Amino acid sequence: MIVGWISVFTVFIVMGCATAQKEFDPDVKGPQMIVEPETIRLGVARVMGTQFVFKGKGFDPRDSVFIQILGVKKGDATVDIPIFDGEVDEKGEFNIQSRTGYDPSGLTFKIGVLLRAATGTNEKGETTIVITQPPIDTGVYTVKAVSMDSDKTAESKLVIKGPSLIDGMKDWMGGLMGKIEKK
Repeated sequence: MIVGWISVFTVFIVMGCATAQKEFDPDVKGPQMIVEPETIRLGVARVMGTQFVFKGKGFDPRDSVFIQILGVKKGDATVDIPIFDGEVDEKGEFNIQSRTGYDPSGLTFKIGVLLRAATGTNEKGETTIVITQPPIDTGVYTVKAVSMDSDKTAESKLVIKGPSLIDGMKDWMGGLMGKIEKK
C-alpha cells in the first residue's frame, strides 16, 4: 500500500517538473529578456528545487545588468526588489542562473523574496527553511533587466501561483523530515 502511494506521489512530482523552453522574438531588435520558468507555484519544496534562469540579449557587450522584480507588496507599499546581477558577454547576451537547493545565488530571491522566510538549523545541524509569514502575493509580476552602463532595459513576466495539493504534500513531508519549520 505504501509503495503504491509513493509511486503515485513520484509520478505527480515528475509530471510537475516539465517546462517548455522559451525563445527570443527574432522580430525584436532591442534588448529582450526571458525568465524561466515563467510560472512558479509557491510550495516551499518546489521553490527550493527550482532553477531560475534569466536570459537576455541586445545589451552592450561586456556590460553588467541587474535584475529586479517590480511591484512587490511590502506592508502598505509596493517596492521594486533587486534579485540578481550578472555580466553581459561579448555578443550582448547574459545568462544568470540560480541553482536548486541552498545555492547562495538564489537564496535571497527564493527565500527572502518569494517565500518571505528565513533559514535555520535543525537538531541534525542541517539547514532548514523557517516560515514566519505568508509568501509573496500571487499574481503576474514584471521582472526587469537594467543595464549598468547604458539606458537599455528589458522586461519579462513572472507568474506566481499558490501552492498545489502536491506542493502541500511535499511541504508536509519536508516538515516531518525537519527540513521545513513553520512558526
